[in-house]
Amino acid sequence: MSRYTFQKSIAAALGVAVVGAGLLASISSNAQSGTTTTPGTTTPGTTPTPTPTSTPTPTASPTASPTPAGGSMSEPGMTTTPATKPAGKTIVNIASGNKNFSTLVTALKAADLVDTLSGTGPYTVFAPTNAAFAKLPKATLANLLKPANKAQLQKVLTYHVVSGNVTSKMLKAGPVATVQGSNVNVKLQGKKVTVNNATVILADVKASNGVIHAIDTVLLPK
Repeated sequence: MSRYTFQKSIAAALGVAVVGAGLLASISSNAQSGTTTTPGTTTPGTTPTPTPTSTPTPTASPTASPTPAGGSMSEPGMTTTPATKPAGKTIVNIASGNKNFSTLVTALKAADLVDTLSGTGPYTVFAPTNAAFAKLPKATLANLLKPANKAQLQKVLTYHVVSGNVTSKMLKAGPVATVQGSNVNVKLQGKKVTVNNATVILADVKASNGVIHAIDTVLLPK
């Protein structure tokens, strides 16, 4: 082998060694960066990223709100006023709803006593019926209902009212103080109850603010 040929062989061997070293360096670098090198091609070595599994949000079951007593459930966008329990009928309510007490109701209005007997009380009212008022002379009743005689009418009507809730079983014979200031005289004869000269014809009509005893004669204070 000539010296020239020997030098070319050495140079070729060194070239192969340099290429091989570069290839090894490339493989080492790719391995560290996560890529795999195939001779002639470099393919990124991707690590599969797990697809996040979405956890379904639980759908809340609609909770039904309790329906207010006496009312209905409100619809979206509507405002419902809570229903309130109605108060019981007052003495005036009961009298107004009974045609046999229409004259008494007219007198209560003329005397401005409607609000008083619609209050909390309690009151016991010996209530004259229309027939009881009819026993009065027409002129007497007409004069009592005149605005000028309101004070006198108030005295007559409050003479029929006793403070407290006094049922027929609680009534005792003797004088009983009225709201007007004077006493009425109660008599008990078996099941018959009289107040002055009036007879109780219907007892114990209960109201939310007291009790009514219907009588057959108008009571007139002395």
